[in-house]
Amino acid sequence: MQAVILAAGMGKRLGRYTKEATKCMVPVNGKTLIEYTIESLASNNVNRLVVVVGYKGQILKDFIAEKFNQSNLNGMKIEFIENPVYDKTNNIYSLFLARSEMTKDDTLLLESDIIFNPSLITRLITSPEKNLAVVSPFESWMDGTCTLLDEKNNITGMLDKAHFNWEDTKNYYKTVNIYKFSADFSRQYYVPFLEAYQKAFGKNEYYEQVLKVLSFLSASTLKGLVVQGNEWYEIDDPADLAIAENRFAKGKEKLSLLQKRYGGYWRFPQMKDFCYLVNPYFPPEKMVSELTASFKTLLTQYPSGAAQESLLASKIFNVLPEHIVVGNGAAELISSLGGMLSGKVAVPYPTFNEYPERFAHASVVPVSVNKETFAYTAGDISKTAEKEQVQAVLLINPDNPSGNFISKKDVLSLCTSLRKQNAVLIFDESFIDFAEKNKRYTLLSEDILTANPNLVVIKSISKSYGVPGLRLGVLACADTDYITKIRRTNAIWNINSFAEYFLQIYDKYSKAYASACDAIAAERARFCRELAGISGITVFPSEANFVLCRLDGKVKAGKLTVDLLEKYNIFIKDLSSKKCFEDGRYIRLAVRNESDNTMLLDALKKLVK
Repeated sequence: MQAVILAAGMGKRLGRYTKEATKCMVPVNGKTLIEYTIESLASNNVNRLVVVVGYKGQILKDFIAEKFNQSNLNGMKIEFIENPVYDKTNNIYSLFLARSEMTKDDTLLLESDIIFNPSLITRLITSPEKNLAVVSPFESWMDGTCTLLDEKNNITGMLDKAHFNWEDTKNYYKTVNIYKFSADFSRQYYVPFLEAYQKAFGKNEYYEQVLKVLSFLSASTLKGLVVQGNEWYEIDDPADLAIAENRFAKGKEKLSLLQKRYGGYWRFPQMKDFCYLVNPYFPPEKMVSELTASFKTLLTQYPSGAAQESLLASKIFNVLPEHIVVGNGAAELISSLGGMLSGKVAVPYPTFNEYPERFAHASVVPVSVNKETFAYTAGDISKTAEKEQVQAVLLINPDNPSGNFISKKDVLSLCTSLRKQNAVLIFDESFIDFAEKNKRYTLLSEDILTANPNLVVIKSISKSYGVPGLRLGVLACADTDYITKIRRTNAIWNINSFAEYFLQIYDKYSKAYASACDAIAAERARFCRELAGISGITVFPSEANFVLCRLDGKVKAGKLTVDLLEKYNIFIKDLSSKKCFEDGRYIRLAVRNESDNTMLLDALKKLVK
């Protein structure tokens, strides 16, 4: 078995990464793509490798010579073919230059800009099928040629971009650009068609077009070897490089890279995200369909200005429009609010760090909290506020990450006592809709706001309503001057058309939302019962869509987080870097749907002993 690697391209989209070296010399987690590929081939006893070089060809040859010798090649010989017109041709010509080599032996054909698991080569070589294209079920991040397979994995068609149909993607398999061709196949079919195709259409084409013709003529010519999307990645630009580093990193490095992304996890569809907190039962499919039906209009139209967004929010939350402002997620509103605060702000710890980090002109006064249970009451807050003579109090209810919950009566009593000392209560109710039905309440009410002019209410619609991609949040206060100042800190078009349309149609789905919150409360109760039954885990009471847990055995939070990611593709929140959790024993688990939660429970039972 021999291999041919096409490595003549310039890799222009990688910018500075290919200014002084070739595309396949770009490092991923400390090792270049060409090293990964050659090591995979050598470990699988490939006896000969032909590399077609062009751009920076001599640099690549010198690099390979420096990195590899007979002792680490397992006997594999490496040869090179030059493509002198690499800047005027595409990969069909690079392969054309190696056509005679392909007829000498069974051949693995690879492009040089792919990182993949070495086991993929093993499966390709050991497969009894003589002619294979490695393909992967289509995922939204993929781009390029796709194939169609029949029930026996015969490739019945190949689709380029011109014939791609998004409505049929469930039937598509993306080509990974790794192939196995027998010598007979190359001699009788591929090379003759390659020569004819290039003669007819020129050197500036792609070799996949030849395979497209062959698949059209005979459905049994080439079969697909199906692999999953997390087993490979194609690197065309810096964003691809960052994704590849995430996917193929190991242990703590993989976790660290993933945490630094702060989202965008749809690029990792095999991963279950128990870190970020989103409603798994809303929006309903009917609402999604309504949004989808208006996609083109929303995509091509400007959204309304801030005043119109306030009108829509006021309708949903029963608040006068001059008393509410819509933000690009609660994060924008927290930032605006934080910039306006001064003096002392009482904050129960642990807390959501986004708040104190935005209090640039204020000093934080910690509220006394039970060090074992992280529980506190409205009375505890009131005592600290009075003692320290604070100008404001931050209360997240239920609190993040503790899940601590304070009743409506006690919160309003706290607000009254703070008003007597001219202090503001900042009340974040982003998770309150997930509380048990008999405990659930809201302070987003015109009557409550009017009666409590020192009350500022913030709510993250992203979290509560399961639409983090829309970036929505609201802030309400009866002080119109305060709302005006907040609104002025934000851009006039801070909300996009999709988010505006969500606010516009929400009322039709309010009952479905209430049912979704009931479903979370019920699933949280089941999830907590099962968690509490695992030896070595202490579960803290929660009224949110997450649960705080303490690890009581030998397994620490850092190791558990890495093991869940490495072994089960499950991403949880290790709280070791947060104040109050420095001993490395605490984790936070999002409440997802029943099947996902059961998957996590099964993994925890194996890892926590």
